[in-house]
Amino acid sequence: MDRANKVAQITVFFWLMKVVATTLGETLGDFLSMTIGLGYLTGLLLTFGFFLLALLMQVSSGRYIPAFFWLAIIATTTLGTEVSDFIDRSLRLGYVGGSLLLVTCLGAVFLLWFKNFGSLGVFPIVDKKRELFYWMAILLSNSLGTAFGDFLSDVIGLSYLTGALVTAGIIVLVLLLHYLTKLNTTLLFWVAFVFTRPFGATFGDFLTKPTGKGGLELGTAQASVIALALMAAMVIFVPQKGAKEVGS
Repeated sequence: MDRANKVAQITVFFWLMKVVATTLGETLGDFLSMTIGLGYLTGLLLTFGFFLLALLMQVSSGRYIPAFFWLAIIATTTLGTEVSDFIDRSLRLGYVGGSLLLVTCLGAVFLLWFKNFGSLGVFPIVDKKRELFYWMAILLSNSLGTAFGDFLSDVIGLSYLTGALVTAGIIVLVLLLHYLTKLNTTLLFWVAFVFTRPFGATFGDFLTKPTGKGGLELGTAQASVIALALMAAMVIFVPQKGAKEVGS
């Protein structure tokens, strides 16, 4: 029996949209917790509800629907911001402790995923159980990437723009390894996925933080609106891979 693939195919457009989605997740998460003063716990609960709703829409769909898929990605990046900030600041584990906790959780999800399916392949995804592992790994990867981005700026002391350039350099390196070596493509995908998040986090901070701290001081609301408009335009106008039918 043929079943429809549920996730976006990995293309250049996928990574471009992922970067914009991560930037939106950073600015929107900061808008909720800091700009309007909800705090990390309330922001966490609110974005968790958003994530559950987006995940329900995505998992319940019978095929790949770009709007549902990218809404779920945005939900994971926004929740990832709140999860990381809550662990690092409210629980006071710090960026190193928070990163270690998130790495451990991500490793556990990968282990269970591999134990159940014998592979960590991310395309195609055709059944709900594998899809739930996919989204849990996506959420933890985005949370981990947020913590790493904050580590670069707040612990190492890199400027927001420099932090974005460092993580962009890592992504370019992964791309070169993909085309120039025979390293496992699934491993390279997850490395790139993790590091697109700190790129979005540091670039989002660069857009919103005060000029005295090395930012452009656009404000979280304005930056979120711009990123949301870009995402909406790409979902509508960028060619999307339809629900490719694959064998069960």
